[in-house]
Amino acid sequence: MYLSITNLLNQGGPLFMYTSLLILIIIIVLLIKVFIRPNENSKSINLIKHLSLFVLVWGFLGQMIGLMGAFDAIQIQGNVSPAVLAGGIKVAILSPLFGMIVFLVARLGIIAITWFKK
Repeated sequence: MYLSITNLLNQGGPLFMYTSLLILIIIIVLLIKVFIRPNENSKSINLIKHLSLFVLVWGFLGQMIGLMGAFDAIQIQGNVSPAVLAGGIKVAILSPLFGMIVFLVARLGIIAITWFKK
């Protein structure tokens, strides 16, 4: 089933997904800045490192909050079909998955910067 990026962002929890997307954009801008001006990069690299760790933890926080809400709903309803449970787990995985992707983009950028410095 094809889902657009907007649908995935909304399904994963707009607060967590759009915040992660904004941080991804900031990280990409900072990486470009470091590549353009290599002499002024220590602050930017530290900021990229901190943002990447933040977005990783932010994604897992979104997952935990989403799972708590899902388990509350299951507890209230009682008997839940496996298909509904699988769909809920898929949605819960979206936020940390996107956080990990942003983390990897940032870390690959830092690796590239380190590689080209030497």
